[in-house]
Amino acid sequence: MSDTQSTSGAVRLDGKAIAEQVRMELAAEVAEFKAAHPTFRPKLVALQVGERSDSSVYIRQKAKACKEIGVEFEHVQLDEGIQQAELDARVDSINDDPAIHGLLVQLPLPAHLSTRHVVQSIRAEKDVDGFHAENIGWLSKRDGSPYFHPCTPLGCIELLKRYNIAIAGKRAVVIGRSDIVGAPVAMMLTKLDATVTLCHSRTANVEELVRDADILVVAIGQPEFVRADWVKPGAAVVDVGMNAVDDSTKKAGFRWVGDVHPGAAAHAGFLTPVPGGVGPMTVAMLLRNVVASAKRHYAAASTVRIVPSVLNLADPVPSDIAIAQAQASALKPIAQLGGELNLAPRELEPHGRHAAKVTLDVLDRLDGMRNGHYVVVTGISPTPLGEGKSTVTVGLAQALYAHLGRAAFACVRQPSQGPTFGIKGGAAGGGYSQVAPMTAMNLHLTGDIHAISAANNLVAAAVDARRFHEATQTDAQLMARLCPPKRGVSQFAAPMLRRLQRLGISKTRPEDLAADEVARFVRLDIDPERIVWRRVLDTNDRFLREITIGEASTERGMSRRTGFDIAVASEIMAVLALTTSLADMRQRLARMVVAMSRAGEPITCDDIGVTGALTVLMKDALSPTLMQTLEGSPVFVHAGPFANIAHGNSSIVADKIALKLVGVPAEPGFVVTEAGFGADIGFEKFVNIKCRASGLVPDVAVIVATVRALKMHGGGPDVVPGKPLADEYTRENLELLERGFANLRRHIENVNKMGLAAIVAINAFATDTQAELELVRTLAREAGAYDAIPTHLWAKGGAGAVELAQAVARCCADKSGAEGFRFLYDDNLSIKEKIETIAKQVYRAASVSYSEEAERKIEQFAANGWSSMPICMAKTQYSFSADPALKGAPEGFDLPIRDIRASLGAGFIYPLCGAMQTLPGLPTRPCFYDIDIDEDTGDIVGLF
Repeated sequence: MSDTQSTSGAVRLDGKAIAEQVRMELAAEVAEFKAAHPTFRPKLVALQVGERSDSSVYIRQKAKACKEIGVEFEHVQLDEGIQQAELDARVDSINDDPAIHGLLVQLPLPAHLSTRHVVQSIRAEKDVDGFHAENIGWLSKRDGSPYFHPCTPLGCIELLKRYNIAIAGKRAVVIGRSDIVGAPVAMMLTKLDATVTLCHSRTANVEELVRDADILVVAIGQPEFVRADWVKPGAAVVDVGMNAVDDSTKKAGFRWVGDVHPGAAAHAGFLTPVPGGVGPMTVAMLLRNVVASAKRHYAAASTVRIVPSVLNLADPVPSDIAIAQAQASALKPIAQLGGELNLAPRELEPHGRHAAKVTLDVLDRLDGMRNGHYVVVTGISPTPLGEGKSTVTVGLAQALYAHLGRAAFACVRQPSQGPTFGIKGGAAGGGYSQVAPMTAMNLHLTGDIHAISAANNLVAAAVDARRFHEATQTDAQLMARLCPPKRGVSQFAAPMLRRLQRLGISKTRPEDLAADEVARFVRLDIDPERIVWRRVLDTNDRFLREITIGEASTERGMSRRTGFDIAVASEIMAVLALTTSLADMRQRLARMVVAMSRAGEPITCDDIGVTGALTVLMKDALSPTLMQTLEGSPVFVHAGPFANIAHGNSSIVADKIALKLVGVPAEPGFVVTEAGFGADIGFEKFVNIKCRASGLVPDVAVIVATVRALKMHGGGPDVVPGKPLADEYTRENLELLERGFANLRRHIENVNKMGLAAIVAINAFATDTQAELELVRTLAREAGAYDAIPTHLWAKGGAGAVELAQAVARCCADKSGAEGFRFLYDDNLSIKEKIETIAKQVYRAASVSYSEEAERKIEQFAANGWSSMPICMAKTQYSFSADPALKGAPEGFDLPIRDIRASLGAGFIYPLCGAMQTLPGLPTRPCFYDIDIDEDTGDIVGLF
């Protein structure tokens, strides 16, 4: 440190030199931190209202200083006439932006704006000026720790420290009591154990007090207020004043003087120059605050807080809804859960108290951050009762989070109301391993499925309307109505221009099209027999499977046969599950094929002009819904594609966001995602469709098995919903169990075939014997499973799956699970080669046969250039074959392909194996018999 004396003897407290040194240190600090953390990007925003020249100068200085040390700087300049509400909105927007670490409002503000209000509107943790009442308040407390100290007082203290001036035990006098300098510097000196007297313009004995001061800080704003002879010999004097006084000898007509007479240098031991003293230190301390804020935000974003909720287990285990209602008071507010995950307020859109949409912005913020471990849960070929994949998915996440203390996310599909009110019930898990609140999850949730239904049926209406209008109008009439003049000028809509481009027509004005070009443009020439788009509803209604539409006289005899599918079977649902961004979703929706023309050309949503409207309807549905398990761990509920004809997995965006959120801790966490139905369907599609689209690689696969299902595959009686289980399922029968193990062995082999380790989760029931559980465990390990572990998730929640969670964590740490990960087939294979690869290698079919319709379509798809898409087999979940009655591990059978369809939006081709219903029917006794509401409390009852 320089100790150069002034000509009068005092050591010059060279703020300019110290500030330069501080900036160099900060530049090195930022560079070092960025090298270790490549996504670290500190950012300061300066908000200026109006165009005051002096304010603009200050902002340019700050921008230059930020650039020097590697801090991003943004200058937001607003109109001088901006109103308070609009300014507040801009401040709130910056407050909520997690990429911004510091906000300063350049003062003064125009008179019509409240400076105090604006300053206090800046969030305390971004108030790098240190003016916020919360920061000042914590500064005033003895043990308080504000986010930031005010920059000028901090600069004063830094000067004293850099020149090794002792503070503790010294008498300090501060003149000036402003909130910006005087009061804060007095508090800071007090915390450093000085004995401080705070003076102001009305202090009666100020001269006497100054004469006794070892340290003197003057910030009263009066030129040369402190006379030279007041200063104690050897005192350290920090002159904060910057006053312009008239001086005709200066070119500017004035000169700068401080609040202390320059003659004080003859007495003082240390003295700041004016200018060049405190001023440069203020900017340097601002930069220090910004860097500290950025590092603090980065550290917070790199920590996921684990805050489990306590389960109150009951024996016997009550109904699912009774458990959910008993745990309701323990649920966290969704904002609290979002805070634990370090989600910024702007990334969380609450829907009530316990659910919120999480925007895709979080992916941009966490871009470059590592992912957590990726765990996929699949199962054996199930009974009609289901084997508990959702329960295991939820319970495993609970075990990892609440019992192993690791960050863990479950990602599950959104339930359809079809099963909820039909035969299967809800899909929130079961027992003490549930997504909560289960009533919200099973009933509407945030309306995503309704959005899909609305979008799907808009397409259906557009297709039939277009066919009707083309049949009843001339080319000229169609052109006039498709491109009506506005203010005398006709224009093409955006999708029309894209259609013209596909037709090879480069013209952009309607009047420039020749007659033949008009005809090609306006006529889609839809073949009514080859309209592939059907309407949907989210209710099991067998009587809408096949219907006739267009029977009204106004439709002029244009009736046709069509039908309804369940909403989750809509291609739009598959698009939602596989999309990666809003732009990607828009492109996928645009290329969905709705029909074929009479000439055999595919007609897309973009051809009928509905792409933009679909995207608008689906915009909010694109964000996954954040919920929680009964033990407080986070859950994403998003998308619910039909597991037979679509790929049966939750969304890519949910998995991607979750992987980033659990990847930030020092010890990365886990994302447990569920693949629908058995491993021959859900897992195979997870690998070859979902992972191909997402680029994500799983670490391990968990296969859910039950003794009940294995006995059924060994030859046990049919399992029928609503009927009591046969004795074979409630009594020990090792022989039947061992025969049925062939089904599980096949699934283990298939998981290993794709390069992943398989862990078997034996979902244990009360009727399972210890010998049965041990037999499954032994056989699974012999078959190549990484491990096989009985679980009791339904009765015990996460505590019933601790051993399973430990095995999953161990397998992920081994890194052996995903090293050999591979797709089952190459994109470049033909459609038939892909189908037969799946049929023979996964199902163990001996042959594949194709109907004439399937053969024709395969040839057509190849001609259209669609062969490179992956295959999504549509078949029964109850067997490896297309025959649901063929249990166990059949082989040598023929797999019949009766039809084949293309989902260009989803990006796959799906062959139909045997008969597949796309709209379930209600059973004799649907679940809705038990669902009701308590009129006194408003509680839902009977839902499960």
